[in-house]
Amino acid sequence: MRWPRLRKLWADQGYRGLAEWLQREYGGELEIVTRAPEQQGFVPLPRRWVVERSFGWYGRCRRLAKEYEHLAASSLAMLYLAACHLLLKRLAPGPDARLPYHGSQ
Repeated sequence: MRWPRLRKLWADQGYRGLAEWLQREYGGELEIVTRAPEQQGFVPLPRRWVVERSFGWYGRCRRLAKEYEHLAASSLAMLYLAACHLLLKRLAPGPDARLPYHGSQ
């Protein structure tokens, strides 16, 4: 397996036909996140919110707002930099940062 730590993937209904291919080629499991038939209105789907939340975080980075890079490798590097920036902001917040779940400090 190319990525041994990656065992299970979640995907939209549009990727339904890839489950067998993923299992055959990479040995991974693909779980299709579907909507319950009786579901009415907007309800966040399980595991889908993780992707949408991540896109929202990356959308705050101006460099990722449009496709500025000429090479795919450069775009990937910008994505890694944005992820590192988010991680560092959470690990070492500035003195004036509001900390989540700590009341009104």
